[in-house]
Amino acid sequence: MIYIFINIWPIAAATFLGLTIGFVWLRLSGSPLPGRRVFAGALLAEFWLASILAGALILAPSQAGAWVMALGSALVIWIGFVVPVLWVTFSAYGMGASRTLSASLHWLFVMVGQAAVIHGIGLSQPPGA
Repeated sequence: MIYIFINIWPIAAATFLGLTIGFVWLRLSGSPLPGRRVFAGALLAEFWLASILAGALILAPSQAGAWVMALGSALVIWIGFVVPVLWVTFSAYGMGASRTLSASLHWLFVMVGQAAVIHGIGLSQPPGA
């Protein structure tokens, strides 16, 4: 987990971008803005998501090109983990397909945006990597 501390600036920038995308998404959908408790939870979740994405980008092979791997890693994580979790959760609570699709697209924008920010700023390899 040392890579998180070494790469705190790109992770923090990606976290801020994720929160901004969420804020804009809520405003465009006409949803009310969350309270402090929800915002704090979103802040932690966005930070953790950016941290995991940074770790995946550090470990990603570079054969396909840096930008392809950055955006491709975000897409693979999104389709492999985010979409199934949202689909199952939203289905269990009786939320419709349009709401599931909206939430899934929101997270796709967040993950691709975070990957672009993290890659654009650059990552440092942890010692011994």
